[in-house]
Amino acid sequence: MAAGRDRSPNAAAALEQLCAAYWFPLYAFVRRQGFSPEQAADLTQGFFAELLRREDLRGVDPGRGRFRAFLLAAIKNFVANQVDQQNAKKRGGDVQTLSMDFAQADRRLHLEPSHEQTPETVFLRQWALTLLDQARDAVRAEYTRTGKEQLYDKLQGFLAGEQSDESYREVAAALGKSEGAIKVAVHRLRRQFHDQI
Repeated sequence: MAAGRDRSPNAAAALEQLCAAYWFPLYAFVRRQGFSPEQAADLTQGFFAELLRREDLRGVDPGRGRFRAFLLAAIKNFVANQVDQQNAKKRGGDVQTLSMDFAQADRRLHLEPSHEQTPETVFLRQWALTLLDQARDAVRAEYTRTGKEQLYDKLQGFLAGEQSDESYREVAAALGKSEGAIKVAVHRLRRQFHDQI
C-alpha cells in the first residue's frame, strides 16, 4: 500500500523493499515458462520498470484480492505482451526466416524429462519462501534490537516445528536457563514468527 502512494520518501523505500522481496518469485515464474536466464532476467526487470512507469501499484486494493494474485496476473500479462511484441517484430520482414523442423523438435521434447511444477506453482512456492524469510528476518531483528540475539541463535532450530540438533535440555544448559524457560521462549519465538507471517 505504501509503495503505491505518492512520490514520498516512505513510498520510495516501500517500493524498493517490495522489489527486493518479490523479484525472485517473479523471476522463478518466468524461468519456469521456459525462458533462458538472460531472457527471464530482462523480463523481470522490464516488468518492474513497467510497473513503476505506469504506477500500477496505485490501483492495488486489498479488498479486491491478494497482492500475490495481482502480481502473478500482472507478470503474465507483461510476458504475453512482450512475446507478442517480439513476434510482431519478427513478422515485419527485417528478420531472415530460417527453416526449422518443429516435428523433430517436438519428438526431442518428448524425450526430455518432465517437471510437474507449473510456472504458477513455482511462483507461489517462491512467494511463500520469501514470506517466511521476511518473517524470520523480522523476528531476528527484534531479538537483536532487544539484545537477545544469542537466544534467537540457539532457538531458531526450533522455529516452525523444525527439528533441532540440540534438545531443550541442551539449549537450557548452554544458556544457563531451565528447560521450562526454554520451552516458554520457543513458544514465544513461534508466536512472534506467526504474527510476522
